[in-house]
Amino acid sequence: MDPENKPKGPSPHYSLYQREMFKRGGETGILPSFSVHPEELQESTKKKLNDRGYFYANSNAGVGWTDRANREAFYRWRIVPRTCVDTNVRDLTTTVFGHKIPVPIMFAPIGINKLYSPLGELIPARVAGEIGMPYCLSTAASQPIEEVAKANDEGASERNESNSVHQYDGPNGGNAKSPRFFQLYMGHDDEITLSLLNRAWKSGFDVLMLTTDTWQLGWRPTDINIANYTFYYPGTPGNELGESDPVFMAKHKEDLKREKGKWIDSAVWHGKAHTWDKIRWLVGQWKKISGGRPFVIKGIQCATDAKTALEHGCDGIVVTNHAGRQVDGAVGSLEVLPEIVEAVGDKMTIIFDSGIRTGADVFKAIALGAHVVMVGRLYVWGMSHEGVHGCRHVIKSLLADLDILMTVAGYPSITKDVHGNNDALRYSPSGVPPGPGEHAKL
Repeated sequence: MDPENKPKGPSPHYSLYQREMFKRGGETGILPSFSVHPEELQESTKKKLNDRGYFYANSNAGVGWTDRANREAFYRWRIVPRTCVDTNVRDLTTTVFGHKIPVPIMFAPIGINKLYSPLGELIPARVAGEIGMPYCLSTAASQPIEEVAKANDEGASERNESNSVHQYDGPNGGNAKSPRFFQLYMGHDDEITLSLLNRAWKSGFDVLMLTTDTWQLGWRPTDINIANYTFYYPGTPGNELGESDPVFMAKHKEDLKREKGKWIDSAVWHGKAHTWDKIRWLVGQWKKISGGRPFVIKGIQCATDAKTALEHGCDGIVVTNHAGRQVDGAVGSLEVLPEIVEAVGDKMTIIFDSGIRTGADVFKAIALGAHVVMVGRLYVWGMSHEGVHGCRHVIKSLLADLDILMTVAGYPSITKDVHGNNDALRYSPSGVPPGPGEHAKL
């Protein structure tokens, strides 16, 4: 890993992060304070979080078979390495919704980040800005929209080779310095919904992502065991986004004093599903507020729903099963990606989510036709260890992993050589994925 005389390409040499860690250990004896091996990283969060924090991050629907299906689907697809290819520079850049970004990876919307670190969503928002990756804020956040936007811009203000890749010249309501999207859990009070959309737009969130698979939380026994619903406990986070909304507070300030769960029960996970007719209304409202910026549906798991989303004016979809947290015994998200790509891949932006843990996972999802992927639990596990430093370490490790994989596998460009390249993968229906702990470890 010669750091000298490296040719300058479209992307930074993220791979050098591995050398940095090796060299620090060799010269100073300083080792990483926690493992970024996904299994070890998840396991070590038990020592960093209380039970409620740990299980909220890691609980799945039912007995966890959908979560397992997500990971097994990645095992079935195998990368076909190429040799004697010039990969001295790699191009990991891509464009999503008009934003040129340094890597095809986004920060997924995850709620209640204060369960993992006191600063909550300010941590991943800042790290996303530092790197130039899109950050998506959840309606269930534990920080106000405006404060998250500020943290994202502060990270982006520290210019470097990675976030300098970001380019965007379209409309933005808050002059954002870094790409950021807003994920909506839509309640049944349109005035509150429109208030949230206007706040997001004015704070520089220029893509709206509606989650449609979580009108209420799925059946999660490991959370039920400890009554793990932070919104009902006194003095715990979870209402910050609602408490900072003027319309919600004008209507429900007194209700919130009597019932701490008023925000989450009425505006977020209310248990009352919307239908496609309401989606069409929401698309129109967002387009009016944002001057036509993209609208995305999150929760697509079949080609039929992908086509319906397109017919209702959606610009993109997130192929996701909510990381296996909503429907137990469901298909793995990667299993259905090819049929969805075939149906709408040339007509709308496809974001993949559920089960991404490694650079190889990113590669496989892109090769199967996703334009970008989202990571969620990885960054939560990182921030659970060392706040912003832990979050940054996990994300930089993922980027190094992807960059090195493309180098040694012989694929220079994520868009030209990987995206939609069926020859880059081979499907194998046989074999059993390694079980927990079946890897070299201390």
